[in-house]
Amino acid sequence: MRIDLHTHSSVSDGTDPPAAVMRQARAAGLDVIALTDHDTVGGHAEAMRELPPGLTFVPGMELSCRLDGHSVHMLAYLFDPASPELAAQVQRIRDDRVRRAEAMVARLADLGTGVTWESVTAIAGDGVVGRPHIARALAAAGVVDAPASAFSQEWIGMGGRAYVGRYALAPARAIELIRAAGGVAVLAHPRAGRDGWLVPDDVLAMLAGHGLAGIEIWHPDHDFPERAQLLDLADELGLVASGGSDDHGTLTGHRIGCETVAPEAYEQLVERSTGAVPVSA
Repeated sequence: MRIDLHTHSSVSDGTDPPAAVMRQARAAGLDVIALTDHDTVGGHAEAMRELPPGLTFVPGMELSCRLDGHSVHMLAYLFDPASPELAAQVQRIRDDRVRRAEAMVARLADLGTGVTWESVTAIAGDGVVGRPHIARALAAAGVVDAPASAFSQEWIGMGGRAYVGRYALAPARAIELIRAAGGVAVLAHPRAGRDGWLVPDDVLAMLAGHGLAGIEIWHPDHDFPERAQLLDLADELGLVASGGSDDHGTLTGHRIGCETVAPEAYEQLVERSTGAVPVSA
């Protein structure tokens, strides 16, 4: 049984529509796939409608959080998206994403990059506009050689010339909201911080005390020593060892299924949820 619990579609910052992500998952030999777009469940209906035979869909979302000035991502699974408090916070995050993106594009215009709001929204399409779309616009304009190069002090990296902060939840609050909506919370890639900051062990212990269900261990950006250390920590804290490909389509080389989760870990997450349920074709 092959299970990938971390993927993205064009509804957030992936490059492929949810239906295409589902087809790619089945073609990659997956049995279970979670769609975890950033701060939105907008792709769930299409994903479930186009679910290929033999594939099970896990409703998910990657919530934007911030701790001590650092970006932290919280994966939510099997929650009720209509839960009032969670829905209100997700809407606030999305609204502030737009404000932030507009401010960053304005700064880039002042820096003479030629990047416009129109060029960024054309890349984002119907997705929630975020820094990855701005990075792709910078690359398309020839300002940087690749989108990844945009996340620097020169451009849109933390503290960069065009960087603008945004609203995000405290991780403990995110866990509280996810659990209140019947879902389970898994901390995403704790050893792969984009700004170089790694989530400390004492923070993981603190979050476990707040009801964190698992930590993402099987992730492309975690090396073997980090995985071994996280496995020991998960065992010590009673956390589920989760993970996935964190696929973003073309941006990450269509890597769905490159990292998978043990069936027992998946079953533990499902057992801990009281909200939504996995959907099979």
